[in-house]
Amino acid sequence: MSRPASGPVGLPEGDVPPDALAGGAGGPGALGPLLATVLDSLDAGIAMRSGPLPAGSPAEIAALVRDALADAGGRGALARLTELLAYGAADPADPACAAHLHCPPLAVAAAADLAVSALNPSQDSWDQAPAATALETSLLAELAELVGYDPQRSAGVLTSGGTESNLMGLMLARDQKLDGIVELDGLPPGVRPCIIASEAAHFSVQRAAALLGLGERAVVPVPVDRQLRMRESELERALAEAGWAGRTPIALVATAGTTDTGAIDPLAAAADLAARYGAWLHVDAAYGGGALLSDRLAPLLDGIARADSVSLDWHKLGWQPAAAGVFLVRRAETYVSLARRAEYLNPVDDEQAGYPSLLGRSLRTTRRADAFKLAVTLRTLGRDGLGRLVDACHDLAHAAADAVRADPSLELHAEPVLTAVLFRYRPPGVTDEATLDEMNGRLRRLLLRTGRAVVGRTELPGAGPGRVRLKLTLLNPHTTAGEVGALLREVVGAGRKVAGERAG
Repeated sequence: MSRPASGPVGLPEGDVPPDALAGGAGGPGALGPLLATVLDSLDAGIAMRSGPLPAGSPAEIAALVRDALADAGGRGALARLTELLAYGAADPADPACAAHLHCPPLAVAAAADLAVSALNPSQDSWDQAPAATALETSLLAELAELVGYDPQRSAGVLTSGGTESNLMGLMLARDQKLDGIVELDGLPPGVRPCIIASEAAHFSVQRAAALLGLGERAVVPVPVDRQLRMRESELERALAEAGWAGRTPIALVATAGTTDTGAIDPLAAAADLAARYGAWLHVDAAYGGGALLSDRLAPLLDGIARADSVSLDWHKLGWQPAAAGVFLVRRAETYVSLARRAEYLNPVDDEQAGYPSLLGRSLRTTRRADAFKLAVTLRTLGRDGLGRLVDACHDLAHAAADAVRADPSLELHAEPVLTAVLFRYRPPGVTDEATLDEMNGRLRRLLLRTGRAVVGRTELPGAGPGRVRLKLTLLNPHTTAGEVGALLREVVGAGRKVAGERAG
């Protein structure tokens, strides 16, 4: 395998002192030559990789990193290690990198993120981020309107992503629904709260239940259909059976865009049932929230405005550098349990004098101004411009599904809902399900090892063999149908090689 060059590339770093600061009057001048070095090093690393990820095993890539860390030093360290990072990246801008909800960020968003990194505002107090505090507040009002909330009554915060947002939603559900029941040392005997979620819900729901002291077994899984969409009849049954068993459903989690298929649970029905059973409705729209940008796809999320809380991730179908998660609540007063007073950050007299604080909106204290890049993107492209990118990826997913159907050695799992396509390699004559599982797992690793493609792997709900599936998560709006066809041919080629090895 090829190795990144050992010396610096690009423009010289000139007379920039190694301890120069990025902010202040001299910051832009110090950044200029360094940024030129970074850009040239990115070019060099990408050219040497010449594919979606570097060829080689995990041990070989780790050895390259060790060598680079040993070699790099002084003024050459920035160039050497940036080149290594680019060479050793799984690049979501490459059409053959399509495994995960890992988007290629827009250049304008990455440039905006550089400004935040240089200035380093922290959102835990107004005097660390005067403009950024006001900007995040205004942006959240816009996003609340996009969801269908009243921006005057809602509240929210930028988060690290869906995992943090889901934790916050379930924390507020616990606090609202068990108010007056929870004691300092835990729940009193006889109180058995539960969380209702589909069996295809994100794993962070179970993790949140554990962190909140409810235990992972507090999450009651609801069966899903072939598309991995929660069955409405099963949801109603789960809520009823929880009551019969003496359990209190404190929250119902509906997913708008499952990780594997992009399925969207019946949101309006979930809202009706949550209201009937007195449960908090949290909608995990970390993936599917991007549909709100598209006139074509937004109707799929009808009912989301009735949720008590919503999770959105703009580092998925929003093309932002991570992290760009958003957590919103429909009624600001339900946020009360997160309110905190730290006299060195948000003293009462400062707030009375008109200095706002976002400290009580987040689980975190120090927090980047992640709203800035999203605000820049929305002002640059607008909802219509971003919606066209969403539609392009949606069209691409349907083109991929057509290509899978056209190949006799591939099997499509279900029609795409958003931008994800689930399928498997199934050559004619091979019917044993365990063999098919093994072949699909092996062909994916072969593609990784050779650096040819990054294709996802998952398993359908249930038990026994025959559940392994490959996955394309198409988030590059500039990828063409022809490039997706070429990616699928790589999958078939790897499958044939694996089949040949088995036969030999």
